[in-house]
Amino acid sequence: MAATGRHRRYQPSRINRASLTVTAGGAGIALPLIGAGTVNAAPVSTWEKVAACESSNNWQINTGNRYYGGLQFSQSTWEAYGGGQYAARADLATKDQQIAIAEKVLKGQGPQAWPSCSVKAGLTRGGDAPDVSPARQASDTAQNTKSAQSAKTTQSPPRSDPKKAASPTSVPTEREGYTVAGGDSLSGIAASQEVRGGWQRLYEQNRQVVGSDPDLIFPGQKLVLHVSAPAKDKPAAEAPAPPKKEAAKKPAAKAEPSKQAEKPKPKPQAEKPKEEPKQVSKPKTAEKPKQSSGFSAPVSAGTGTPYRKAGSWASGYHTGVDFPVPTGTSVKAVAGGTVVSAGWEGSYGYQVVIRHGDGKYSQYAHLSALNVRDGQKVNAGQRIARSGSTGNSTGPHLHFEMRTGPGYGSDIDPVSYLRAGGVRI
Repeated sequence: MAATGRHRRYQPSRINRASLTVTAGGAGIALPLIGAGTVNAAPVSTWEKVAACESSNNWQINTGNRYYGGLQFSQSTWEAYGGGQYAARADLATKDQQIAIAEKVLKGQGPQAWPSCSVKAGLTRGGDAPDVSPARQASDTAQNTKSAQSAKTTQSPPRSDPKKAASPTSVPTEREGYTVAGGDSLSGIAASQEVRGGWQRLYEQNRQVVGSDPDLIFPGQKLVLHVSAPAKDKPAAEAPAPPKKEAAKKPAAKAEPSKQAEKPKPKPQAEKPKEEPKQVSKPKTAEKPKQSSGFSAPVSAGTGTPYRKAGSWASGYHTGVDFPVPTGTSVKAVAGGTVVSAGWEGSYGYQVVIRHGDGKYSQYAHLSALNVRDGQKVNAGQRIARSGSTGNSTGPHLHFEMRTGPGYGSDIDPVSYLRAGGVRI
């Protein structure tokens, strides 16, 4: 059953929406509730270690990446596990309140809810109950909520223009540097900081800092953004050189106006226009290969449930093709384009939809973690998410669709589309 990745008829479930945490400490994985009868707890000191990894122990952090608080709760997780009784968002709650909700998440999902940071912090089930008093600090939370809401009005203008506003983790006086914060990813940093070459170039420049896995970056790491930036200054430094030669020639012509024999000096002027078109044509030919992009398979695996297979789906047939892969498998964009949707979408669970240059849309569903955001530009073969089994799914797999529009019901044959782009499936 899991190998084909079939879908059940949609039945809304808050459990499936429980967790999706994309942080610099590692992308979170949404898992079903298990072990409800097991004793699950962890001391405060362990939760502090998790927070140190996720957010540098900043329990009120909100960087605008849709994950909040010291333990980087997604909004759906916070609400599903009862966080709303304390505050509207995790960053507006106290440390004790966040730990109280984290205990519930630990019981429901286990340490995998914080896949990387739980390992570093030694977070396991069955520990001592934390000494926290979340209810006692409810009044303080209300004050934090009011102050945060008032701060929103003052912070909204810079958020509307992120390119001009300084990032909370960037150093304005050092244009080439960036310090990683909770919730960051290489693709997100590359997009927001306009790094030439995208996240791949950013990773190459910082391989010694990041390590062997570009998906695992941690708060506090200092990255180099634009190693090639000084090259931009070279043309500016070389540009004054031609005017100096011209200036040297002009006084020579003025110093000997009476000598008509030396008038045939327009020859260098005739040579200049010959050099200029050469300089203009070179960058044009160099830019063309940069703009070209090929196609890529969404995952490295064979197909399961085929397109148009009849069944109990809402349309009466399977609107995409399934790739049976384990949870956490890297999912890649099949072609370059712009992300139009990245988040929860009912029976599809967590999904990503990308609009491509040819006007077609690709959809990737039942994901466990997202590496991109709405409006972000991506390249063919770029990692955009990790596979999972969220939404209406019977087992881990990637549901992939190609569409003529962004919404359901405009599907086309996804395998034919990929094969037309040169992808072998």
